[in-house]
Amino acid sequence: MLQINHIHHVAIICSDYQKSKEFYTEVLGFKIENEVFRAERQSYKLDLSVNGLYQIELFSFPNPPVRTSRPEACGLRHLAFEVNDIEITREQLVAKGIDCEVIRIDEFTDKPFFFTSDPDDLPIEFYQK
Repeated sequence: MLQINHIHHVAIICSDYQKSKEFYTEVLGFKIENEVFRAERQSYKLDLSVNGLYQIELFSFPNPPVRTSRPEACGLRHLAFEVNDIEITREQLVAKGIDCEVIRIDEFTDKPFFFTSDPDDLPIEFYQK
């Protein structure tokens, strides 16, 4: 059996680097750990920390192909972030102009959650601790 300690990072390719950088840093509040422009690939790579625990790698590439990313499509279903207060989280996002679904209750855990999307329509779930 492999011994896997934890998730190291999640990599996301975006279509508009500045727009996605703003969303993940200014809207979601993730901290920039490192940012580099790779001229030979015409690509940015932005390393973001989530409370110093996990990392999101945000990439830009010229003309990336569109990928279906709704929750029931094949592939990555969604990113999920745990929060302490789901109502306050949703209110803060809505105040920043982010379109959020209504808060629902998980039928198996009885925990509240809701979905929104990043600038490339990647589904993002917020789930109350």
